[in-house]
Amino acid sequence: MDVRWAPYGRGAPVTLVVHGLGATEGEARIPASGLSGTRVVITLPGHGSAADAPPNYWNYGTVAADVLAVADEVQATRAVGVSLGAGALTRIAADHPDRFDRFALLLPAALDRPRGAAAAREFRRLAEAVAAHDGGAALREILGAQVPAGVAVGDYVDRRAEALSRLEDALRELPEQAPVPDVATLAAVRSDVLVVGATDDPLHPVEVAKAVAAAFSRARLEILPSSAPMLTHRRELRRLLVDFLR
Repeated sequence: MDVRWAPYGRGAPVTLVVHGLGATEGEARIPASGLSGTRVVITLPGHGSAADAPPNYWNYGTVAADVLAVADEVQATRAVGVSLGAGALTRIAADHPDRFDRFALLLPAALDRPRGAAAAREFRRLAEAVAAHDGGAALREILGAQVPAGVAVGDYVDRRAEALSRLEDALRELPEQAPVPDVATLAAVRSDVLVVGATDDPLHPVEVAKAVAAAFSRARLEILPSSAPMLTHRRELRRLLVDFLR
């Protein structure tokens, strides 16, 4: 297993929190805020204090296997995943329909087919910026343009550029993959599922969120009016998660 994890709080329930690709350590903890019981925040390879990912690591099956191993170790009964983390949890649900009592999928990026052409192009831009070895200038320019106008983010762009600088392989490989090979397998899941999408996020199309919610028999769909809800709608995300996982 190539991931690291850290617990916050104590007692039941135990909720696993799985971040998105290139998340900073602060971003990774956002979905854990305000939840009761024990929150176990995963750090995937190539992120934060975790070691770099081994060769050929970046596929949904491998990531899901690592996430499932942590879930079993800490006896998590609930889970929250963001983007890549949402994909990993979706894959676990397909393979192990009864693993979690309930789980939340924030900003799912893909389901049973690779990302669309627009998202794939954006990932190529990010990968090429990482490969430019220009001190991160091109990467910061791209990331800065993604921050909605009027939102104060401090040193977020610098920290996210630093995080993505270790993830060129992931940026090139993940857009060509899908979390589940057959969406029909998700019909067997009886867990309560919360799916949160966004109206204007080019990397996480709202159509994907709708398709993910439709694939589960007990899913609730929430759509936030934003291009970057992790920056603009943290309070709303916290309220949705706290209410759902109460």
